[in-house]
Amino acid sequence: MSAADDPKTLVGTDWLAAHLKDPDLRIFDASWYLPDMQRDPKAEYEKAHIPGARFFDIDEISDLRSELPHMAPPVEKFMSRMRAMGVGDGHQVVVYDGMGLFSAARVWWLFRLMGQTNIAVLDGGLPKWIADGHKTTTVPPTIRDRHMTVQRRDDLVRDVTEVARAAKLGDHEIIDARSPARFRGEADEPREGMRKGHIPGSKNVHYQDLLNADGTMKPPTALRTVFMDAGVDLRKPAITTCGSGVTAAILALALERIGKTDYSLYDGSWSEWGMYADLPIATGAA
Repeated sequence: MSAADDPKTLVGTDWLAAHLKDPDLRIFDASWYLPDMQRDPKAEYEKAHIPGARFFDIDEISDLRSELPHMAPPVEKFMSRMRAMGVGDGHQVVVYDGMGLFSAARVWWLFRLMGQTNIAVLDGGLPKWIADGHKTTTVPPTIRDRHMTVQRRDDLVRDVTEVARAAKLGDHEIIDARSPARFRGEADEPREGMRKGHIPGSKNVHYQDLLNADGTMKPPTALRTVFMDAGVDLRKPAITTCGSGVTAAILALALERIGKTDYSLYDGSWSEWGMYADLPIATGAA
């Protein structure tokens, strides 16, 4: 067990292995991939997952009324899906993905948005779990209904109007998790119809810069340095953004790890901002 284990943010594989049989532990495989990765998360889950894990479908447990990808679901839908998966009040949740640390943080943020704080991301995800010699299974978990009390925290999410205002006033740090080439407008976006560039005034902290080579998150002192080296003023409230609100949650998790709590996530992210010609864009470095 590591001193860095925190059941509200991040836990290591040894912590999870030690708690695997706890009656109130619930595990999610929240693997999700970009189309060009050519991976099927549900098929991979069925082939091998951590014992007891349920599959969390990020695209389905979302607001399907929106044209934007995997926007946060309505409270009622989130509650019904969690009940159906046997996850509720009093449970400690651990969420992981098949990349190391990629999409799991999105579910961590979503739980916090819904007022649930007893959730941690598995540091290094399934690859680290396997590399550390822990077992996987193909057996689906036994599920019993469990009620969940939800109190949505609107301060953790921002819409396009709020982000546009923040960009104009400069009273927030808007931090973009996309690759430097996409941020600068030099690389094509993975979704068709998107303009290239970034939100004016935003800073670029590529999510991979927050991670070690094995997919684990860097320690808090190193995380703080990454933000500061990117020109982020940590005294200002932060808004995290990315392509579609997935890797922006890695930034949110990193901010939480360094003790910064005045952050929110732009759920529409570049999938929304890059689509509308009337929203300003910038190119080049921050």
